[in-house]
Amino acid sequence: MPAGLWSRGMFATLGAQFLSAFGDNALLFAALALVRKESYPAWSGPLLQAFFVGAYILLAPFVGVFADARPKGRVMLYANTIKFVGALGMCLHANPFLGYALVGAGAAANSPAKYGILGELVAPEQLVKANSLLEASTIAAILLGAIAGGTLTDWSIEGALTAITGCYAASAFSAILVPRIQQRGIPAINYSIVSNVKFFALQTHSLLKSPNARLAVVGTSLFWGAGAALRFLVIAWVPVALKVTNNSLPGFLTGMVAAGIVVGAALAARFVRLQYVHRALPAGILIGVGVCLLPLVTTLPFAFTVMAFVGICSGFFVVPLDALLQREGKGGVGGGSAIAIQNLFENLGMLVLVSGYAAAVFLGAPVNGIAVGVGVFIALSMATLTLTRRKSARGHVAH
Repeated sequence: MPAGLWSRGMFATLGAQFLSAFGDNALLFAALALVRKESYPAWSGPLLQAFFVGAYILLAPFVGVFADARPKGRVMLYANTIKFVGALGMCLHANPFLGYALVGAGAAANSPAKYGILGELVAPEQLVKANSLLEASTIAAILLGAIAGGTLTDWSIEGALTAITGCYAASAFSAILVPRIQQRGIPAINYSIVSNVKFFALQTHSLLKSPNARLAVVGTSLFWGAGAALRFLVIAWVPVALKVTNNSLPGFLTGMVAAGIVVGAALAARFVRLQYVHRALPAGILIGVGVCLLPLVTTLPFAFTVMAFVGICSGFFVVPLDALLQREGKGGVGGGSAIAIQNLFENLGMLVLVSGYAAAVFLGAPVNGIAVGVGVFIALSMATLTLTRRKSARGHVAH
């Protein structure tokens, strides 16, 4: 019997996730400042993200199976220990790209465990609420991590990296308190790379045969891909539109998006049930509309308002899709494997859109032009997803 929404295991999971996500979001600002300080080329910022995302993509066939075959609390412990080692390496002046890739590897292992354990801790009817709590914890960490990362980096890059390393250590300790729930009927891990890749391909094919799973994977991939490009866009946009050149203001604006996501996640938990998940999809279109407003922004209050709007729409859009995928995965390929498949597609989306952003910068496109392009892409892709879902629903009813 699941322990429940307010159990010790749930609190330990939320704590571990908060500390881990706090470190991840603070690290982006510190890592970007570090590569600038060490005189790497201007395009090295998106390259950092590529190393992080690349670890996700390469490990996708393995981390889901590992998370399903081991107690997920232990997996979270191992994952955050890997993040600790990567951040410590950056503190000790190891290659920042390799250190960031190691943090990405830890994040890849952590993701299927943190989401997959929700189905073990709570009853199915509590899954959307549990996801809302996890997303709220994550987004609160993004909010505070982005602000702290920008502020600490302005003060001291080394000090910021030390604090982030401490966050990963605290997250690993919190993961120790997550109950060791071993699922029955899970086969032993096969350590053959070829076998795991083949099995992962079969799992992916099996999962994506479900229209609900396809909707969740495509929707969240578009969302996180656009979000990754938007983070770099905001860092480049602030000096142009608002004439501010520090690291703190981009952090505060990123934090405002995070605060909006918390509100959107709460609204989704209140108003969206899994059988009515289509109600969340129009919010994805509004994300693109919000991004298109960036060229009109010239004042701080307007900037914070637009970022809050984008965040609210984001939370309302993505939380029900995450819960939908977990339900589909638990009834099919396994919760951890479903999240690993989702991570693969999300990170491919991030890699494509961040690469597109880097190419636009390389070609000399103006920041406001890039903002409009990103916004239009989000709006059109989300509109296509919404219309496709409605047509599919009509066809199902007619049938």
